[in-house]
Amino acid sequence: MPIVFAAITPHPPLSIPSIGKENSVHLKKTLEAFQKIEQDLYASKPDTVIIISPHGKTLQDSVSINLYPQYEGTFEEFGDFSTKLTFKSDTSSIQEVRSEYEIHEKKLITLTSDPKVDYGISIPLYFLLQHMKNVPIIPITPCGMDLKTHHRVGRHLKRVFSKTDKRFAIIASGEFSHRLTKDAPGGFSDRGEEFDKSAINLIKKHDTRSILHFDTNLSEEASECCLKPISIALGIMMGMEYSVKVLSYEFPYGVGYFSAEMVQ
Repeated sequence: MPIVFAAITPHPPLSIPSIGKENSVHLKKTLEAFQKIEQDLYASKPDTVIIISPHGKTLQDSVSINLYPQYEGTFEEFGDFSTKLTFKSDTSSIQEVRSEYEIHEKKLITLTSDPKVDYGISIPLYFLLQHMKNVPIIPITPCGMDLKTHHRVGRHLKRVFSKTDKRFAIIASGEFSHRLTKDAPGGFSDRGEEFDKSAINLIKKHDTRSILHFDTNLSEEASECCLKPISIALGIMMGMEYSVKVLSYEFPYGVGYFSAEMVQ
C-alpha cells in the first residue's frame, strides 16, 4: 500500500464561491493552498482518497467508516441548495476493513452506511477532486476517544490497506482554534493562539508523541477540530519518511485555517 500523498486542510464554508461570494477574497491564502494541493494530489495519481473529517455522525467509543456505493455532498446547511457533489466509494477496501476489524479491532471501528457526507469532506473535495471526479473515497469520522486511540485505529488501517497494491492519498480535514478573535464563532480566548502555534510547531517537527499527548485543557479551551483527524492520518502514515510543507495559515474569521502537505 503506497501512500502517495498526504495533506492537512481546513474546511471553511466561505471558501465555496456560492457561499462566500465577495467574502472569499479574505481566504486568499487558503484558496491558493487548495489549488496547490489539488495539483499535487492529481500528480500523485491516487487510486483512492482517504478523507478524515470531524463533522460526521460521531460515535463515543468507535471511529466510523462510511460504507455506501455512492455518496452525496451538499451545502444546504449554508444556504446553497443547488450545489450537489457525488463521490464514488472504495467499497472493496472498506470491506477489507470489515473483514479485519471483526477479528482485531471490533470495538474501535464501526462501519456505517449513509448516502450523505458532511461538509468536512465535501468542502475540501470540492476543490481537490476537480480533475479526478471518478476517484473513489473512504470517508472516516473520529470518535469520542483520546488521540492515542485514533492513532491506533490509523495503524490498524495501515495494516489492512498495506495488503493491497492501491495507491492511497490521505486528507486530514480539520481546523485549528475557533477562538482567535473577538468575533470568532467560539468567542475569544487568548489560549487559541497558543494552541495554534503549539500544534503547528509539533506538526512541523514530526513530533507525533507530543501530538498524541497534547494538553487536553488547551485543546478544549481553543475549541479545535483538527487533532483527531491528524492523529488517524499519522497512524496510517506511521513508518513513512516525509517532510512537512506548510502552504498557508490564516484566521480572517477567527478560525485557524492551516494547510500543509506531508511530502516524501
